[in-house]
Amino acid sequence: MGKSSKTNKKVQAAQKAKEKTFVVVGVIAVLIIGFVIIKIYSGGGGAATTGAVSGDLKIQKSEVSEIAKFYPYKAGKTNMEVLAVKASDGTIRTAFNTCQVCYDSGRGYYKQQGDELICQNCGNRFQLDQIEVIKGGCNPVPIMKENKTEDDSYIVISQAFMEENKDLFGNWRK
Repeated sequence: MGKSSKTNKKVQAAQKAKEKTFVVVGVIAVLIIGFVIIKIYSGGGGAATTGAVSGDLKIQKSEVSEIAKFYPYKAGKTNMEVLAVKASDGTIRTAFNTCQVCYDSGRGYYKQQGDELICQNCGNRFQLDQIEVIKGGCNPVPIMKENKTEDDSYIVISQAFMEENKDLFGNWRK
């Protein structure tokens, strides 16, 4: 075997190694992109904290934006969820992620689309700026100022208040 034949084999081996590396990097990139897409669209757009908490629910104000963030909560065996979003006036609004009318259906929870929340049971659209403003009707159950405490960094919703409202999530199937 001549010198050029050995050189050609080395070049071919190097090219194959580069191709394999490219394929592996491509597969990893596709997996990461897929994971990000699933994470974004599975929770209505907002990222949810991992795992449901119990005790007092603490929402860090700095992590709340115009994209609704969903906070899972566990009251006994009942899974609940609170949503927090920054309204156009800069205030942070909170509500249970369940509909005041459709909650008993199990599908009366919301997903965000633009500046609206959409009930997954009846399709009612609810403006983010109306959270904590409108009570009654087909909209998210508001968590009013008297049901939470705030400081510069956190909004705290007491365990007692969460427990009082767990019946809203008795049939919840999110």
